Amino acid sequence: MLNGAGATPGEREVPIEVCMLSSGSDGNAAFVRSGSTTILVDAGLSLKELSRRLSLIDEEPRSLDAVVITHEHIDHVRGIGPLSRRHRVPIFTNDATARASTLRAQCSDTLERFTTGTPFEVGNLLLRPFPVPHDAAETVGFNVSDGRVNVGVATDLGSVTLEVREGLSNCDALVLEFNHDESMLMDGPYPPFLKERVSGPHGHLSNDDAGALIEDVFHEGLQYLVLAHISRINNKPSLSVKTARKALGSGGADVRVSVGRHDIIGEIITV
Repeated sequence: MLNGAGATPGEREVPIEVCMLSSGSDGNAAFVRSGSTTILVDAGLSLKELSRRLSLIDEEPRSLDAVVITHEHIDHVRGIGPLSRRHRVPIFTNDATARASTLRAQCSDTLERFTTGTPFEVGNLLLRPFPVPHDAAETVGFNVSDGRVNVGVATDLGSVTLEVREGLSNCDALVLEFNHDESMLMDGPYPPFLKERVSGPHGHLSNDDAGALIEDVFHEGLQYLVLAHISRINNKPSLSVKTARKALGSGGADVRVSVGRHDIIGEIITV
């Protein structure tokens, strides 16, 4: 039974906890815990580094109930093979991502399939994978719920669709890509083809586009916003935070805004 769904009067509500273990082009992994259920959204670090970062929050890879995969790019799946083989952790992905990657060979005994758009359960958590536009086989974001609160995760997307808005609506916490500042990208050192890829509709979300999405999905129940996948070359955390704060407006003054980083783990968010 999902935590909080049908709980008896006086029963203690167990919070969802979220911690960004890494965020950026060097590797992505988000830890989510609800009671005894622990999962990762992506595992884009080496197993050694993933284990080290989990230890900083008193967790270990063998205790994970699942890793759910957004897409097959290496900064999201780098640690999957060793994690699966050594610790037998179930790996959840859609079929298109499995076919477009080496996941079927690396995780032949632990690979589980989900269907984009169809909710599935892992322990206390209900996960709703929704499609996002990105240049991979079938990239998804996730809405993760314990029946009481919702956490939205969308870290690689080039544009905002109706499915994205619906997937991230009514969330109590959001992990959202604020990848680049448009002026810094266009004036920066990337070659033209890469600038076009990053800024295109299947690339990465700019500060301004992410801010516009926040304006669309903001509601008074939103408590936390984590700015993810911030480019070290084409952005500055201060610019992303400024854009996010402007988008939240006076109604979102109490929303806690933090920055996901590639080099250190983030704070543990309790929802």
